[in-house]
Amino acid sequence: MKVHFIAIGGSAMHNLAIALHQKGYQITGSDDEIFEPSRTRLANLGLLPDTEGWNPQRITPDLDAVIVGMHARADNPELLQAQQLGLKVYSYPEYLYQQSADKTRIVIGGSHGKTTITAMILHVMKECGIDADYMVGAKLDGFDVMVKITEKARYMVFEGDEYLTSPIDRRPKFHLYRPHVALISGIAWDHMNVFPTFDNYVWQFERFCELIEPGGKLIWYGADQNIASFLPRLRPDITSIPYTEAAHEIAAGTTWLTDGDVRYPLQVFGNHNLANMAGARLVCNQAGISDEQFNKAIGSFKGAANRLEKIFDTNRCTVFRDFAHSPSKVKATVDAVRQQFANRKVVALFELHTYSSLSENFLPQYAHALDGADEAAVFFSPHALQLKRLPMLDPEKVARGFARPNLQVLNTNQEVVAWLRAKKLDNSAVILMTSGNFDGISPDNFAAIISETLSNSK
Repeated sequence: MKVHFIAIGGSAMHNLAIALHQKGYQITGSDDEIFEPSRTRLANLGLLPDTEGWNPQRITPDLDAVIVGMHARADNPELLQAQQLGLKVYSYPEYLYQQSADKTRIVIGGSHGKTTITAMILHVMKECGIDADYMVGAKLDGFDVMVKITEKARYMVFEGDEYLTSPIDRRPKFHLYRPHVALISGIAWDHMNVFPTFDNYVWQFERFCELIEPGGKLIWYGADQNIASFLPRLRPDITSIPYTEAAHEIAAGTTWLTDGDVRYPLQVFGNHNLANMAGARLVCNQAGISDEQFNKAIGSFKGAANRLEKIFDTNRCTVFRDFAHSPSKVKATVDAVRQQFANRKVVALFELHTYSSLSENFLPQYAHALDGADEAAVFFSPHALQLKRLPMLDPEKVARGFARPNLQVLNTNQEVVAWLRAKKLDNSAVILMTSGNFDGISPDNFAAIISETLSNSK
């Protein structure tokens, strides 16, 4: 099979290219700009395009498929050439579905927790000796790639993103996967630039449920009234299975999963993770994994990259970075750290980076999301607003949106560094929340800044 990728440098796209290369396919690709780690990973396998940019001559009649990424535009010259030649053109999710047509498809949807739940399921399946193909949105400990496609695996586990499929297909990605087992972790308005009203956003999840295969299962977070609102319209052949947080206790700084008198120590914490765990366990039950097997296996799960990931730790200060960007994610992350570190000061720094978060009309959705922190600041980059062609934000309106007294609003990475250096971080837990990078501050930079701040405070 010869497959060409238009916009091969994307996070999802380059992982699919690698997965197909490992399957023995001949892979070519193009992109107008490729960043790390995609560049090095593609180069190591001989898949990096010789030159950047679009070239219609790369599109030849002998291609079996062309896969177009969301980064490309509808008038991309390579896409137009593929269409003119009558080649099979797929979006990323369309091709994944095509590759999983004869497998049991497990799709994890929801406004939050998708990556973590998918990671938990894959971790437990691996520990229990169940081979599964997958697509997940983060690098996982113990897994070489973010996409795996084989001929022999019986299951395929998808992280079901509700964002758009491609520049020529405006359906949400998770509408294309047609699950046998579906999970919805919760619904909280996101992607305001695509789904202009909350009702429209909720409807995408109802449609997702309508596309469950006959006789399928829907596992859902039972405390979410937005999911419950459309369940009366669920097809009668679909089995509905609700869940809430897994039974647990916290002792000596460790969260323990409990099953009667038996306790299992965990490496992750927070009510949102315990809910994620309960949902993942129900999914694994559908694959024949017992509760006891799940409980034993999940103890070695360390979390997905950039999801409450510990980047610095001493007996004086622990620092986490987290991908939180929507209001529900920010609140869940702050509350989890507050609960786990009840005797420490919680310091929260959050970056507005997505289209929704940088939209003035969306800011009130963040009201009280940072209330669980003792000290908090919000950062946004004027450069990010320019790139997204959004109007400049008023720092006072940002502060009012979060409805938190004494909230600091920062605009440059120098202000971020100065704000942290001014903190007394003894006996603290620090949370760095962003889907960006605070205008170029790496996790190592943050660790060094905090280490220096602690040394200066001795």
